[in-house]
Amino acid sequence: MAGFGAVLGPVALAWGLQRTSGSSASLMLTLEALFTAVLAWRLYGETMDKRVAAAMMFLLAGGVALVLEQGFAGDTQLFGLLAVMFATAAWGVDNTLSRGVAERDPGQVVLVKSSLGVVATAFLAYILVEPIPSLTASVALLAIGATGYGLSLRLYLLAQREFGAGRTGSVFAFAPFIGALGAFAMGNRTGTWMLAVGGILMLIGVFLHLMESHGHEHAHDPVDHEHAHFHDDGHHAHAHAELPVGKHSHRHVHEHIRHLHAHVPDAHHLHSH
Repeated sequence: MAGFGAVLGPVALAWGLQRTSGSSASLMLTLEALFTAVLAWRLYGETMDKRVAAAMMFLLAGGVALVLEQGFAGDTQLFGLLAVMFATAAWGVDNTLSRGVAERDPGQVVLVKSSLGVVATAFLAYILVEPIPSLTASVALLAIGATGYGLSLRLYLLAQREFGAGRTGSVFAFAPFIGALGAFAMGNRTGTWMLAVGGILMLIGVFLHLMESHGHEHAHDPVDHEHAHFHDDGHHAHAHAELPVGKHSHRHVHEHIRHLHAHVPDAHHLHSH
């Protein structure tokens, strides 16, 4: 996970941002949701119904529009955008593999992954004889990393418990649109009508994926684990000497149960389809 999410992804993104427009790069990051959803479907059996499939097609069509837009702008911009796309694929792998540690302490997961990423990228910088950044740039990079990677990853892991890998990836796919608006506000006005078309197609894809919901009869195998939970969700009926108020965390056992209700691929609905 650290290799894909904390090394390959950031390095490819940094290289690509130097060679393409900020607006196109921001919108291309939406493809992270596509890679995450497809990998979650193939590896974990998360739902891929007609609505989700249509959402993925819209995301893919938007990505194609961005590639064509940057291709017409020249080879440098195209290679930069393809590097950004490679970064989204790396983060899609990272997101999907992170599902296996979603129930662990998010702070510990962030600490381990970021530490491995720091060591690996520092080694790459040393090998490539990269110049040491100024104090101002170092502080800015630290702030960006703490929020854009550390805090973001912590929130992502918490959300993945509730929504599953694919849907959480779509929620996070709104971030690139904010980035594109920020790039536009800062004076990056190099986009064409194809950039707008790509952004609209991707936005439609994100909305379609977020609207996905399904219900069917399913079984829960017995499991013994620990995570934060409520007692009014139909899955945590275990007894307490005194029933806690609100969300709480402790080790508990789920007995075998079979029932029918609408659900998303959260930590308790990992069954295949």
